Amino acid sequence: MRCRKLSVAVVLSFLVVSGCKTSGMDLGGMMEAGMNLATAATLSDADVKLIGDQTIAQQDAANKLAPAGSKHAKRLQNLTADLKLVDGVRLDYKVYIDSDVNAFAVPNGSIRVMSGLLDKMDDDEVRYVLAHEIGHVLLGHSKKAFQVAYASSAARQVAASSGNATVSALSGSELGALGEALVGAQFSQKQEYEADDYAVDFLKRKGHDTAGAVTALRKLEQMYGNNSGFFASHPAPGQRAARLEQKLAQR
Repeated sequence: MRCRKLSVAVVLSFLVVSGCKTSGMDLGGMMEAGMNLATAATLSDADVKLIGDQTIAQQDAANKLAPAGSKHAKRLQNLTADLKLVDGVRLDYKVYIDSDVNAFAVPNGSIRVMSGLLDKMDDDEVRYVLAHEIGHVLLGHSKKAFQVAYASSAARQVAASSGNATVSALSGSELGALGEALVGAQFSQKQEYEADDYAVDFLKRKGHDTAGAVTALRKLEQMYGNNSGFFASHPAPGQRAARLEQKLAQR
């Protein structure tokens, strides 16, 4: 099941429903798990890393990876050659052969780019997308989205009932649902602005042209308008492009 066009609310509903088929938990307990998002904060960094590793492994197996010698893989490798370690965080990049103009990040440092995005954007624009996703990782946005998705799902109840406070009890379908929640994660406007600001500062620090940030968002505006959202989930690319244009003009 591919949930990239769904909101987090819909995806989380799927997580709760899918979990009830395997956990044997009562529906009331699962609804409580879904509503008690404060429990997300109890997931440790180590747990998030473990779930992230398992989730991206499941996603990589479920999607078609660009072969190492392909034009998409080579291009991403060239663009990320100096981005393997950023501020102490080790990052891993791969391309999915997928026509979606999309990218997403897992809080363990895994960043995945769809081939459709590489086909539509030039190098400066792709660098902006990568910097934006790095921002989501380093600013803790991806971790928070992951914690909420896990805490809102029956998967948390499965782990608890097994006596395992971490996640070794999660099934492949539960990991897949968590992965789809990340792919379609809808960040707040504040988080998107923070990731945009991070991306622009990061590009300047690396000596890259920052104009790609604006043109990438303008392309998304042309492709999807301002209602469909950035990468099918992020808010108002036109508004964000205008904000970055003003920000860059002041520098």
